[in-house]
Amino acid sequence: IADVAHEVGVPLIVDNTVATPFLLRPLEHGADIVVHSATKFLGGHGTSIAGVIVDGDSFDFAAHAEKFPQFNEPDESYNGLVFAGLPAAFATRARTNLLRDLGPAVSPFNAFLIGQGLETLPLRMERHLENTRKVADFLEADERVASVTWASLDSSPYKATADRYLPRGAGSVLGFILPGGLEAGRRFVDALTLHSHVANIGDVRSLVIHPASTTHSQLTEEEQRAAGAEPGFVRLSVGIEHIDDILADIEQGLAAAGA
Repeated sequence: IADVAHEVGVPLIVDNTVATPFLLRPLEHGADIVVHSATKFLGGHGTSIAGVIVDGDSFDFAAHAEKFPQFNEPDESYNGLVFAGLPAAFATRARTNLLRDLGPAVSPFNAFLIGQGLETLPLRMERHLENTRKVADFLEADERVASVTWASLDSSPYKATADRYLPRGAGSVLGFILPGGLEAGRRFVDALTLHSHVANIGDVRSLVIHPASTTHSQLTEEEQRAAGAEPGFVRLSVGIEHIDDILADIEQGLAAAGA
């Protein structure tokens, strides 16, 4: 993908929110810029709204001036500064222009919380992965589940790719399909007591959402399926609680879904 992007003269930008730097470092695989929603795994506790831009300083905006005039023409609002050729040109322009004009400035306290979360990132990710593998195996072995989507499962068509880029594991967000469809998905979520029913991911707490009845509820069933959110699909963000508690909660959800 990096080769194709560079061949046509555009930078490769990778959203590494789900993998985090603990699992994947996109700059080492040809990406030019990496972005994160720090609200998720980096902070880890769902306490702050923040984002991160990491500029690898590898893309030459000056070599593609016709595509990126905002980097190559003098910026009148910044005393005629030309960003192309500056160190980390993308991040520099984001900070000097977009931050100035749009104001997405994280507060000092929220920056502190994100920084504090980063201190425990490796420990949390190890536990996330340990629990997720057990949850994925548990669901895949259960006849009440039609299919499980997690790239590090042996049955996944993406296993070889996951092993190459994510040798520690494919993160802690997984999905599965209940054969009972829309109502089964609703019953599953409603029966859970440990999992929080929210649209967020990357929390130390286990999170669940049933897209067909929430985030994708305004779509037709055909549109939901086209978006990968068929009626029986459930998404989990596996937390770091004791695995016995997580599996017990999922079990009562499956019992309710099949009732």
